[in-house]
Order: sequence, then structure tokens, then C-alpha cells
Amino acid sequence: MKANVCRIDRVLRIVVGIVLLALTFILKSESGLWLWGLIGIIPLATGLISWCPAYALLGLNFCSKQDKK
Repeated sequence: MKANVCRIDRVLRIVVGIVLLALTFILKSESGLWLWGLIGIIPLATGLISWCPAYALLGLNFCSKQDKK
């Protein structure tokens, strides 16, 4: 797996993932709404591994040579 997520995209994915996962704890008392926070696992995981399967399927790569270091 080659990295296909640039540095800025990676940071944004990690932040969004953490925020969405935090919603699972904040909205736990709400009926069913806290499950939407579990969607945060996807951007968090793709940000941590620097690879997005959707980008791979579409043939996209937003990494520059500098990001690959």
C-alpha cells in the first residue's frame, strides 16, 4: 500500500475522526445518535495509515514527493 493521503488531509482526517468518536461519549444518552459517532473510525484509520481505499479505487493520489518522506 502506497500512501495516497497528503499531510494536510491526514491531519484533518485524524482530527475529524477523534471529534466524531468523542461524539459517541457525548451523545451516549441519546437514543441511537451515538452510533453515528462510530463513523469516526474510518477517517481516523485512514489518517493514521496514510492510505484511503476510496482514493485507491478512483486512482487518486494527493501525496507529493515531500509528503512521502
